[in-house]
Amino acid sequence: MKSLANLLMAIIISISLGACSSNYPNQDPIGQAFPTVPGTTLTKEQVMLPEHFQGRPVIVLLGYVQDAQFDIDRWLIGLDMTQTKADVFEVPTIAGMVPRMFETQINNGMRAGIPKALWGGVITVFEDGDKVQALTGNMNPNNARVLLLDSKGKIRFFYDEGFAVAPLKALRSELASLQ
Repeated sequence: MKSLANLLMAIIISISLGACSSNYPNQDPIGQAFPTVPGTTLTKEQVMLPEHFQGRPVIVLLGYVQDAQFDIDRWLIGLDMTQTKADVFEVPTIAGMVPRMFETQINNGMRAGIPKALWGGVITVFEDGDKVQALTGNMNPNNARVLLLDSKGKIRFFYDEGFAVAPLKALRSELASLQ
């Protein structure tokens, strides 16, 4: 029951604090480097992005609000069903100083709702969440931001209009060109 309470608290905090961050117009960051930001895996490992990914192409699914999880899940299912061969990371990115005060509760809420075997593939970004959101824009926040990073952290694919088959095919095609 305690884990359910933690999850509910994290959801309420995430939703209510979403208004505390800045609004950035959506933009296409293809060709830009992913910003250097600290993050924490749900296994509590401190990492620096994009350095944590370097040496291989990776797919990054950014979520700026709790409701983006629905879109992220559709992308995960699509990637799995097409047997896409790449490491995939979910990166919940919450901007603003106030949410940072609740980082532990939010991460604990996510741990309560995500199978432990997947925790290493979920990296939360709080401290510099504004940098990431400014890169892609955060309008229509319920849509995941889907990025393909090359082995050096450069963005080679970007999509933020909700899951669809055509963008999944385009992502897979760009990934194939990197492998």
